[in-house]
Amino acid sequence: MNRVAFLFPGQGSQVPGMGRDLVALHPDLVRPYFDTADEVLGMPLSRLCFEGDPEELRDTSVTQPAVYLASLVSAVVLRERGVAPAAVAGHSLGEYTALVVAGVLDWVDALKLVRRRGVLMSELNRRTPGRMAAVIGLPADRVRELCEEVSHRRRLVVEVANYNAARQTVVSGVVEGVAEVSRRAREEGASHVAELKVGAPFHCSLMADVAAEFGGDLDAVDFATPSLPVVANATAGYVYSGAEARELLRRQLAAPVRWQETLDLLAREEVSAFVEVGPGRVLTNLSRAGHPRIPAMTAGTERKIGEVVEKLSPALV
Repeated sequence: MNRVAFLFPGQGSQVPGMGRDLVALHPDLVRPYFDTADEVLGMPLSRLCFEGDPEELRDTSVTQPAVYLASLVSAVVLRERGVAPAAVAGHSLGEYTALVVAGVLDWVDALKLVRRRGVLMSELNRRTPGRMAAVIGLPADRVRELCEEVSHRRRLVVEVANYNAARQTVVSGVVEGVAEVSRRAREEGASHVAELKVGAPFHCSLMADVAAEFGGDLDAVDFATPSLPVVANATAGYVYSGAEARELLRRQLAAPVRWQETLDLLAREEVSAFVEVGPGRVLTNLSRAGHPRIPAMTAGTERKIGEVVEKLSPALV
């Protein structure tokens, strides 16, 4: 049996035109999702996905529902074509898509939550401008130490936000703090330091107020028991109940994403392939770097979905 893990991307993976080809080629299956999203949110999300320019899609309040919806419809098409997951996980925002696919959240409830999450994060960034940067080439422990040193000496908030890979760590915090850690990381030999295409300082203590406010939104939504294994960002462990899923989403906003550990867990479970379901290929690259013996594929366009189906369907039972 093929044990496929679906991985769902987060903010920063957005691309203009996402989902457009799937609507064109699978109108009866996919178009209703976009029409419903436009109506429920009272915004032209379809147009923004299909025609929005990079600057429009960079707005956190737009990016989050757009990436979520593009990822969800990709999963719907994959399942329709015979590829279903044995386990799911999502990076930050992508955890919501994973929970929908695992039967924990209704897809419309999740759409409303990610829109609300994006609005709250966007408002925070206007009050407290922040930044995120990926540090490549230094051990994660050293990046964490740099954050602690800068935070202590300069009294600036800068923390590890994502443990993405052994030598790829994302830091988050106020603009000056992230800039200082980035500078010191380059001095210590980081091969690359890059600012991320996001609109707020996610997954650090600056998100504490947002997490508290967003808790009320989470409490208003029904969470069911997962129908298949789903791995949480905050713990890199399985989610066993709806109540646990709700609490972990609450924690997720201000806690680091433990992505390397998530992939390690799925690898120990002997998944046979990682499939990144949605726009971009960030998670595909991380999967190949961390577990090169496990095939990793992208599935965010009709062409890529076709390639995944061709490779995996003969082995599915």
